[in-house]
Amino acid sequence: MRVYRWIGVALLIAALASAPARAETVDEFYRGKRLTLIVGYGPGGGYDVFARLLARNFGKHIPGTPHILVQNMPGAGSLAAANYLYSIAPKDGSTFGLIARDMPLLGLLGNSSNIQFDPRRFAWLGSSSSFADDAYVLLVRKDAPVKSVADARRPNGPPLLLGGTAEGATGGDIPRILQDALGLNIKLVLGYRDTAAIFLAIERGEVHGRMTDLSAIRSIRPDWLKPDSGFHLLLQFARRTRHPDHPDVPTARELALTPSGRALVEFMETPLMTMARPFTLPPNVPQDRLHALRAAFDAAHRDPQYVEEAARLGVYISPVRGEDMARSLEDMAHAPPALLDHVRRLLTGKKG
Repeated sequence: MRVYRWIGVALLIAALASAPARAETVDEFYRGKRLTLIVGYGPGGGYDVFARLLARNFGKHIPGTPHILVQNMPGAGSLAAANYLYSIAPKDGSTFGLIARDMPLLGLLGNSSNIQFDPRRFAWLGSSSSFADDAYVLLVRKDAPVKSVADARRPNGPPLLLGGTAEGATGGDIPRILQDALGLNIKLVLGYRDTAAIFLAIERGEVHGRMTDLSAIRSIRPDWLKPDSGFHLLLQFARRTRHPDHPDVPTARELALTPSGRALVEFMETPLMTMARPFTLPPNVPQDRLHALRAAFDAAHRDPQYVEEAARLGVYISPVRGEDMARSLEDMAHAPPALLDHVRRLLTGKKG
């Protein structure tokens, strides 16, 4: 009997050892955890405002209600953050990030060896803005020698000095598009650390202005939009029609010199109008966690507390689902090859 008893125990141990381990649920994984939200820009700018707004309202919608820690990782117009998220960050759903809206396009174009990611492999969480209520505007000092679009089109006139962070950032790329499609005489002054540094340079007169989100100005420098301020808007980008708050400011589509120029403008507007504030996870995040985080992202943007806080900060909220962002990227990847080649040449400063 003792032998049979030991055989039974051995069989029970073998059965337990061979039984598959119970998978950890999403709730169990996130409960008590602290998630890291990487922001590709420094504190105080528009991206940072959106990131911290989400961080304060996101965790309660995630199973397990984890806490969110914001970590700024500025560098090369958020390229450093994009590369980190793609190659180094944990791929278990504990780290996600907010990067520049033109990083996906730059990844598709493959202009630089410094780009170490395929944007179609990112696990896109969603965008806080579709630019439906926003605009990417050209803000200029009123005492600048260039006071209008007509002034900026004079080939022998003084160039419009615009500040930006780095090659590849939206503030550096879109002016190149406007030079080509609208015939503007622009000189870029790049190398500023972040939005706060560029705004300070504008205040000091180091540069005449910059291109930035209307919502960022409303949130960070609302006085600059008052009629009696020392600043004005020359044009608005990423708008099919003029913003209702600025009906006298023309759109880039209106100002395009040729049909091909308008097509170029519309193509470059796509990232802003579908992924203006793009949050992403690294590739290969477990699908159940990705689905839970996408659902939480959608729920957070419907949360009355989030909506009220966004209004108080002066930022526009019009969320885009992660699945829709992924489809938009696929559409951009299949744009006419001639258009893609032209964009590559413009963004690398090559002629022809």
